[in-house]
Amino acid sequence: MEINEKEIFQNYMPGNVCFGCGKDNHEGLQINSYWVGDVAICEFMPEPKHNGWKDILNGGIIATIIDCHCMGTAAANAYLLERRPLGSAPEYRYATGTLNVKYLKPTSNLHPVELHATVIETKGKKTVMQCDVVSQGVKTAVAEVVAIRVYDGSEANEGNLFKG
Repeated sequence: MEINEKEIFQNYMPGNVCFGCGKDNHEGLQINSYWVGDVAICEFMPEPKHNGWKDILNGGIIATIIDCHCMGTAAANAYLLERRPLGSAPEYRYATGTLNVKYLKPTSNLHPVELHATVIETKGKKTVMQCDVVSQGVKTAVAEVVAIRVYDGSEANEGNLFKG
């Protein structure tokens, strides 16, 4: 199956109320992630309310967009590996196993921020990724993220909080 560039991963997550990536959370960040080749890209335009220091993006917001971008990337990667279109059954949902962010330089809150996530390894329900944060062409943070598949629509999931 070919990667369909600019197909937004989060558009295929029904009922998503997450602060970072939920289309159903109108007060959230509502990030959008998509493939460009084998790299998942997210473009985020910070607002003044996302300041840490004046004109510097808050580190927690950086961690949130990395986290949400990578969970969407893990799900999109699972569909890709199974040669299925996004949103097809069975539905998958991922949660953060680990998130290790290294902040390299201050990230401007005045300019768009790009995230570039690359899948390093997929093994069973675990997906390992590296995610770079880029502001004005400069890498300002890098993260190693482990995503765990916590919901599989093809399995019995009675009592599962992540159940559709």
